[in-house]
Amino acid sequence: MQARGIPASTYGLALAGAVAIGLLVSSTPLAKRIDNYAVDFLFSMHPPGPWQTESMILALDDASYQHMGGVVHMRRELAKGLTILATVKPKVVAVDVLLADEGDAAENQELAAAFKACGNVILAAQLLKTGWETPLPLFSNTAKSIGHVSADADYYDGITRHAPLERAAGKTRLWALAMEAYMKAHNVSQVVESPTDLDLNGVVIPVRRNEDGRSLRVRFLAPLEGGVSAIPHITLKELIENPANAEAARDNVIFVGATAQSAMRDRYMTPYTKMTPMPGVEIHAQLYETIASHRFLVDENPTSGLLLGIGLAIAAGATFFFLSGVPAYLLGGLLLLVAHAIPHLFFLRGIVFPYFAPVVITWLSVSTAASFAHFLTRRQLRNSESEKSRYQQAIHFVAHEMRSPLSAIQGSSELMTRYNMNDDKRKQMAQMINAESKRLAKMIQTFLDVERLTDGQIQLKKEPFALHDLMEVCLDRVAPLAERKQIRVTTEKAPQVTLEGDRELMEYAFYNLLNNAIKYSPAETRVTVRSSVEGPVLRLSVKDEGIGMDEKELKQIFQKFYRTKKAEASGEAGTGIGLSIVEQIVTHHGGQMEVTSKPGQGSCFTMVLPVGGSQLCHASS
Repeated sequence: MQARGIPASTYGLALAGAVAIGLLVSSTPLAKRIDNYAVDFLFSMHPPGPWQTESMILALDDASYQHMGGVVHMRRELAKGLTILATVKPKVVAVDVLLADEGDAAENQELAAAFKACGNVILAAQLLKTGWETPLPLFSNTAKSIGHVSADADYYDGITRHAPLERAAGKTRLWALAMEAYMKAHNVSQVVESPTDLDLNGVVIPVRRNEDGRSLRVRFLAPLEGGVSAIPHITLKELIENPANAEAARDNVIFVGATAQSAMRDRYMTPYTKMTPMPGVEIHAQLYETIASHRFLVDENPTSGLLLGIGLAIAAGATFFFLSGVPAYLLGGLLLLVAHAIPHLFFLRGIVFPYFAPVVITWLSVSTAASFAHFLTRRQLRNSESEKSRYQQAIHFVAHEMRSPLSAIQGSSELMTRYNMNDDKRKQMAQMINAESKRLAKMIQTFLDVERLTDGQIQLKKEPFALHDLMEVCLDRVAPLAERKQIRVTTEKAPQVTLEGDRELMEYAFYNLLNNAIKYSPAETRVTVRSSVEGPVLRLSVKDEGIGMDEKELKQIFQKFYRTKKAEASGEAGTGIGLSIVEQIVTHHGGQMEVTSKPGQGSCFTMVLPVGGSQLCHASS
């Protein structure tokens, strides 16, 4: 099947190759990184609308550490702050501070009492290679539950986009600190699990279980003007110095943790904070807000992106197969727009659709299809121009080559009608008209045969003929022209060689060489014809004492319509197509042309042909 001349099989293979490359590239780490950057861009393009947050951060900032003299007395100062918070009854206090070391016994007692006063306290645990690092029993006994504080930083760029909702080591599995905070704040007593989601009292979190557990995309709140966090902060120092600040924490979920610049170990880059890492405690609060607002982002299956890309590739292939020009390119551009737009549309519906796979497959397919169509159109244009040129060459050839026999026929017929002639003279004229008519018909057939051979429309004839007979016919035909210019044509005895091929074409070639030698030679000079067998080849040459050519002219002599300046200045009529046809004939007979010449000293044209039947080995190539 073809449309607009496009070969379906080759076209299909080219498109399949483009799709295969797209599929291969889509499985690389580079594709994963670009997908992540595309989601980050969509975060900035489509930030979630503002909502009333349920959480608040009690920040251990640099000023707070300075106030309490570093980390040495942190537990005592933290106990002061939590005791103040307890007076406003926060829903939950989630402490993102590891309390596994022994510390000061008196300070431990103060902090444990503060936890007990707050009520719903959730403490942090950390998963190490050796297992869980959990709070001291003194603290654990006062807490409602323990949650892990792990964060998923991307392997390739270190940006945190997901947060693990569960972590397991041995027989112990812990939910995330933020998820534990949500369950205590909303009285969720049991989590109903399935392979695709978690059900928290009717709130379904769409998070699939995989070999690493369950990881949820955090729907980060966009920072406020000036880069201020969208989640309210109060520092421990501010709370202790002014207990009235605790009122802002009433009925909120409080996340307690370090925000100081010195606590770089607990800071992570996010889609919104690539230059200034976000404190871990704020990421926990952001995860809590994602769950509490039910604004989940679900990752679409990667196979969907591949299928979309393949579908758009098929559409691109059909577009350039059946259409051309501006409509094809406009539709191809529309397919590219669709590939880029679909991830945006899905993101607005809370679905993270693969970006790289459909886009790169569509780009490769559209580019391949468009390039294929473009180069095919150029090839068709070249073929059209070539056919036009060949047609013009044919007209020139006919006009040039047929002038002589037509003139003879016209002149003879005029003489027969104008003058009274005896029977012998009229018979002579009629014979001349008949001979020239046959020569004209033969000339036309020769030209058509050469054109058909060049186009591969016919096979070369395979008929035996003697070299001697070929030379004799051509020499007899040029004899009158040589006599008029008093040019002596000398020949050496031709070898007894039988050639095989198209005799009429070979006659034309040899006659053309003889005719040119006589036509472009001064009067009273000599044309020499030599023939010899040298190994497997016959060398048939025609040497004149004419105008000759320089090296630059020799390189172009077989080009169609090329004539040397001296040939044009000689006054002899010609189109420069004869030698081109001679070369084509010799080449189709498995031979080649050789030329030697010097300006003012004449030229020698030699046909080198295989003898016997071997000359046919290249005839139809």
